[in-house]
Amino acid sequence: MSKNCLILHNLRSAQNVGAIFRIADAVGRIEKIYLSGYTPTPVDRFGSPNKDLTKTALGAENYIAWKSFRSISHLTYKLKANGYKLLALEQSDKSVGYKKVKIKGPTAIIVGNEVRGINPAILKRCDMIAEIPMRGQKESLNVAVAAGICLFRWLDIG
Repeated sequence: MSKNCLILHNLRSAQNVGAIFRIADAVGRIEKIYLSGYTPTPVDRFGSPNKDLTKTALGAENYIAWKSFRSISHLTYKLKANGYKLLALEQSDKSVGYKKVKIKGPTAIIVGNEVRGINPAILKRCDMIAEIPMRGQKESLNVAVAAGICLFRWLDIG
């Protein structure tokens, strides 16, 4: 089985982070979650639990390994040096439909800020960008919902 991880970059909502921890646990094929930028962590710098995050994670934060990184650039360089492909979930003129994605080998899946998404400089470093087509009036889904759709599509092999 390939090593796969998630990078949650500059997410504002602790509830979204907690929901993604639950999704990652449910999928069962995520080795680690990296929390970068100002993304909330399960515990603060004093070791106290983040109540909003733990409320939605329902304990999944205790089963999925996680690490906080201030710089996503440093993290992505490190992961690429260790053989990971970078896959961004983002709307872009270079994106492919999420159903076309086939994960082979170690992959770091990046999701970004609820409003601004992923910085273009980070997208340039990615091996692939995938998006969920939107057919309604709204231009995007909630980040945790989008992550759930894609993680189950890409990693649920049976």
